[in-house]
Amino acid sequence: MLTAFSFLEMGSRNGRVRMRTWALLRSALLVTLLLAETCEARKVRGGRTQPRRAQPAPSYRDRTEPIESFPLDFTAVEGNMDSFMTQVKNLAQSLYPCSAQKLNQDMKLHFLENSSVTCNDGTPAGYYLKESKGSRRWLVFLEGGWYCFSKQNCDTRYDTMRRLMSSNRWPPTRTGTGILSPQPEENPHWWNANMVFIPYCSSDVWSGAAPKTEQNHYAFMGSQIIQEVIKALLTKGLDNAKVLLLAGSSAGGTGVLLNVDGVADLLKSWGHGSVQVRGLADSGWFLDNQQFGCSECVDTINCAPIEAIKRGIRYWGSVVPERCRLAHTGEEWNCFFGYKVYPSLKSPVFVVQWLFDEAQLTVDNIHLTGQPVQEGQWRYIQNLGSELRNTLKDVPAMFAPACLSHEVITRNYWTDVQVKGTSLPRALQCWDRSLHSSLRHHGNSSRGGGLPRPPPRNCPLHLIDSCPWPHCNPTCPTVRDQQTGREMSAVQFLTHMGFDVQRMAKQQGMDPSKLLGMLNSGS
Repeated sequence: MLTAFSFLEMGSRNGRVRMRTWALLRSALLVTLLLAETCEARKVRGGRTQPRRAQPAPSYRDRTEPIESFPLDFTAVEGNMDSFMTQVKNLAQSLYPCSAQKLNQDMKLHFLENSSVTCNDGTPAGYYLKESKGSRRWLVFLEGGWYCFSKQNCDTRYDTMRRLMSSNRWPPTRTGTGILSPQPEENPHWWNANMVFIPYCSSDVWSGAAPKTEQNHYAFMGSQIIQEVIKALLTKGLDNAKVLLLAGSSAGGTGVLLNVDGVADLLKSWGHGSVQVRGLADSGWFLDNQQFGCSECVDTINCAPIEAIKRGIRYWGSVVPERCRLAHTGEEWNCFFGYKVYPSLKSPVFVVQWLFDEAQLTVDNIHLTGQPVQEGQWRYIQNLGSELRNTLKDVPAMFAPACLSHEVITRNYWTDVQVKGTSLPRALQCWDRSLHSSLRHHGNSSRGGGLPRPPPRNCPLHLIDSCPWPHCNPTCPTVRDQQTGREMSAVQFLTHMGFDVQRMAKQQGMDPSKLLGMLNSGS
């Protein structure tokens, strides 16, 4: 039972914490101002001041909306005041590039200490890391790049795409883009997190657990590479993390769905169950649908999705999430398809998926070669959008634009695309706030804090386009004519795809000019 003295003691302690926090903030402002003065002094000392260039307004923001702030990660204050001050200095240096020491913004290559976990050809696997000492948030990204499922097509892959099977030619550093960028203008919500990029060199959709042997010409160790990277990061600050976001694009996006629960279980077994593990799957929500016309299963591009995965999981020695494995015993290939594995996951996952994904269309035997598509192909493309919408309707956190594209979160234009007036970074921020609210109300009893609470007003996180055609969303990435290289408008693109405006208008019972206006406006 709390006594009056207890309340007084708590109030006194809270007051001391508040005073100390305000003192830190005053120090932060002082550091920033001092660095600003130093910057200006250096310019004057050079003989003349250099006029500052006006910075263009970020294109992804609607100018009628309030500008989003880029807050410091105050989780650092909870246990380590010194690391918070380090973060403040880092922020100040990033704001004033001519200050005492310009930050190295690149991610640096580290090879795994466990030499038994390798790329396809037996070379050491590894990861790229850019540390942010003041932050307790970690973003671990899984690279994509298709897969191979037989010695024959793996040999071809090795000859043509060796970077995706060997670490021999990896550069010593990488520059992060999109959600891996350290620049607030390009990455408004995650710019100051610890950034980790895991190169894809296992060709197994991050699922394999088969080492290279005399019988096996290649190693397939994608799931074990992830585990070893997580283990290595614990020695670099992940042990003190608050949030770990496992993200990935294409095969890496599917890899997120296959591994996010495993990463959470691993951290929990090593005594770090307080780390909130979440997933961000970009362009990895594939459908196991029938192809448009049949093709022989000889390589990744032409093989039907189900057949390719069935062959692959045997060749790779794949590991799938335990709850999904139990739900599909003997048919574990089901776990590689988003709408079938998602219901079995315990960790929160945000799904980003183009409604007309180019990789999905490719494996479905729809090859957009620059020639207008046939009527049957056009209907197939429209049906694909409808099928994807149906599989996503029960996913609470998602972003699905009606665009023909593939991958987005590491593109420098990822902030430009909007669904119903909301950008992807904004939707991710809303998701983050809803999960934080859930944890605050429910505690850590569930790893992800249970189901996300409804986001604050005007902060949506379930976003899917309702218009039925590719690029009916005016914020879709630019499409270019494959022959001339010129940009195409939405109407030009749809006409190029074989869309008949006159006939469609007649079917809809409207004037063709009105339909053209609707297409141009994205409605």
